[in-house]
Amino acid sequence: MSKELIIWGTIGVYIIFMVIIGLLNSRSTKNISEFTVGGRNAGAWVSALSYGTAYFSAVMFIGYSGTTGWNYGIWGVLVGIGNAVFGSLLAWLVLARRTRETTRRLNIKSMPQFFHTRFESQGMKRFSVAVIFVFLLPYSASVYKGLTSVCSVLLGIDERITMIVIAVAAAAVVMLGGYVATLKADFVQGIIMMVGVSALIIAIVRSDRVGGLSAGLSAIASETAKLNLGAKDHAGLWATILMTSFGTWGLPQMIHKYYGIRDDHEVKRGTVISTLFALLIAGGGYFIGSLSRLFFDELPSPPAGGAGSPDYLVPNMLSGAGLSNILLGLILVLLISASVSTLAAITITASSTLTMDFIKERLFPNMDSARTALTTKVICGVFVVLSYIIANSNTPILHMMSYSWGILSGSFLAPYMISLYWKGINRAGAWAGMIGGFVVASPPVICKLFFPQAALPGVDYVSKLGPHFACASMAVSLLLCFAVSAVAKAANWKASAENPLFYEGEEAST
Repeated sequence: MSKELIIWGTIGVYIIFMVIIGLLNSRSTKNISEFTVGGRNAGAWVSALSYGTAYFSAVMFIGYSGTTGWNYGIWGVLVGIGNAVFGSLLAWLVLARRTRETTRRLNIKSMPQFFHTRFESQGMKRFSVAVIFVFLLPYSASVYKGLTSVCSVLLGIDERITMIVIAVAAAAVVMLGGYVATLKADFVQGIIMMVGVSALIIAIVRSDRVGGLSAGLSAIASETAKLNLGAKDHAGLWATILMTSFGTWGLPQMIHKYYGIRDDHEVKRGTVISTLFALLIAGGGYFIGSLSRLFFDELPSPPAGGAGSPDYLVPNMLSGAGLSNILLGLILVLLISASVSTLAAITITASSTLTMDFIKERLFPNMDSARTALTTKVICGVFVVLSYIIANSNTPILHMMSYSWGILSGSFLAPYMISLYWKGINRAGAWAGMIGGFVVASPPVICKLFFPQAALPGVDYVSKLGPHFACASMAVSLLLCFAVSAVAKAANWKASAENPLFYEGEEAST
């Protein structure tokens, strides 16, 4: 049986499976609460795998692992370890229990509602809605690009066709089944990812180019030494580690995974499961990428021709590693599973936020819950189409994703995290943190769109420094939240008022 037939058959079975999950859960999404948070009764395994599959997609496997491996050699593995320790273990320890308790007690369904309830600011709510919907689009688009580069190399098909196939699978799960369907799909996709990554690591390590684990580690250590990494390189590496690890703390689609956890016992179990999952998936993914210089002397070009790109390192590694047709089919399903689960999380978060917190509230306040859920499904379709359009732009995966993570985390991480623990943060401090983080994270996006030749002397083009600006924005936002809150309280500003109800009382549904 031909390679193409096996791979297409495997993909076809997967898509049919996703559509069935969506259809079976379509009756459970008749109102907006069911569509966005389900019954708030998710167990540890489902919650942890849903978190992990939303975290890791083809962006990591293809864009980030290949780029970091090419730039930093074996040191690129540190990114995967950081994702497991800081992005999973520490994130769950610090955020999960508090978020679950607060959002359940106050019936909060989205991050804009969280900020509105805590700081009693409609403006902050609308700002959050706009930032979330607009800047989740490039993240969604980067997921498309990550998967299409693999399919174009292994199957030789047009990238646009691949994007359409991915969009159909993601739309089927989200628009038909909503939150409950994505949780069930994520559980299955998480199992697929664990099996697929394990098989991929073994296959790559045993390939002729690597020659086994000991030989491969020795060879890549030698290649890494030849890179002569300097201070600028290590700064770039640590910026990537910090952005992809702590950046998840401010991403609304990741925080949303804590809303539906059943109880604190499941939080504790989920913390362990999520960490082990991340260690295997991210650690394994970046380890594979770190071996890229054993396969190539220069960056490979896209199948259609053009300049060499790090986005095609891992796809060509898979193509040249001598993998069996069945294993290639499994790897593609692994990448599709990772990508569709991430797309589903992004799409639900962006679309439900726009519908609940803007369209219903500002335009159609009398819209009932069933019609709100239907409107959200329509917006999901619009979001998928917009993501497809952006994915066809000529922007590397790593840059596109870093723009999104930088803006979102720079804007939301500090005011959200601080609000969970410190009653002293006030509206003035939160606004300062949001706006400050947004502004500091913006230069790479602005330069990409309008000033592509702008550069920092001795460093690089600003458009390529997304991780650096993302880390700076998170730090600046954190400082501003504390400093401006203190100043506002000392000056007795109106915006320094406290909100004890958020920590002690209960509110009606928003």
